[in-house]
Amino acid sequence: MTRRQRRLALLLAVLLCGGAATALVLNAFRSNLVFFYTPSQVAAHEAPLARSFRIGGLVEAGSVRREGDGMTVHFTVTDTARTVPVVYRGLLPDLFREGKGVVARGRLGADGAFLASEVLAKHDENYMPPEAADAVARARPKPPAAMDPR
Repeated sequence: MTRRQRRLALLLAVLLCGGAATALVLNAFRSNLVFFYTPSQVAAHEAPLARSFRIGGLVEAGSVRREGDGMTVHFTVTDTARTVPVVYRGLLPDLFREGKGVVARGRLGADGAFLASEVLAKHDENYMPPEAADAVARARPKPPAAMDPR
């Protein structure tokens, strides 16, 4: 092998290793992304079926139901336009309440219910996760425009 061929082989090996490392990093990054969806987006089938994602909104009043095992909780998340049933098995945060903001991480089940693996609740009276607050604001019906007197 000549000196030129060795340099070319070394350059190709470095490029190949760099490309493989970049591909592995990008693949790991993509598989760890967890997107946020509103109940309206989930109802419109915009949320992924086979991947984990977050859903957020308000816990609908009167929707919290606990099973006899004491660990499984059923509740409904709403953005005031649509609702999505959520099933969670585990301990809920102390601040979890009906009518308050919540973000849950999990995936959709075959029956259309959201199977949550993690539930996060607001931390004070004025806080709602930014994504959930934006979703609720976008879902509220717009007031009718005032008539133009001209």
